[in-house]
Amino acid sequence: MLKGLFDGIRIKNCIIIALSGIFLAFGLYHVHSLSGVTEGGALGLNLLLEHWFDISPSITNLVTSVICYFLGWRVLGRHFIIYSAVAASSFSISYRIIEQFPPLWEELYNMPLLAAVIGAVFVGVGTGVAIRYGGAICSDDALAMTLSHLTKWRIERIYLISDLVILGLSLTYIPLTRIAYSLFTVILSGQIIGLIQRIKRG
Repeated sequence: MLKGLFDGIRIKNCIIIALSGIFLAFGLYHVHSLSGVTEGGALGLNLLLEHWFDISPSITNLVTSVICYFLGWRVLGRHFIIYSAVAASSFSISYRIIEQFPPLWEELYNMPLLAAVIGAVFVGVGTGVAIRYGGAICSDDALAMTLSHLTKWRIERIYLISDLVILGLSLTYIPLTRIAYSLFTVILSGQIIGLIQRIKRG
């Protein structure tokens, strides 16, 4: 039964997806959570819940992901669920480990534009590569993949809609000027994700 469950699952994909989760967790902790420049979608929601309720993203990401993964499984299938389990587990475990250590770049708080660009690279590449290889690190990744499949919209457009909702809620704890930088970072990260999806694989 287990053999049939994992038919077609590639170890190479699992390794790349796991590394993507680690890469994203590193950037989310060392850049976004400490710079005052937030993310949209599920990542921004994780930071929002951490601020107001002191719940670690290592926990909230796993809970919200399970809900959206169920929706994704109905549309995208078994391979998606397995790869996404690898992605979410990698992110949550690595974030839990990383947050035990002091931040590397505390000065980024005073350089919001730089934080926005660096954060977009971490989110765009980490999320984009995981999606490229069939998995979703966060719940909105699963939701975006599902909606993109159903609507045929480009994935970056769907990301932008969810990002705007979360950024609006983030105004409850982040100043408007920081939200402007956050809007810049979510647009940039969404474009990076879309670009990675359109690159032809050899």
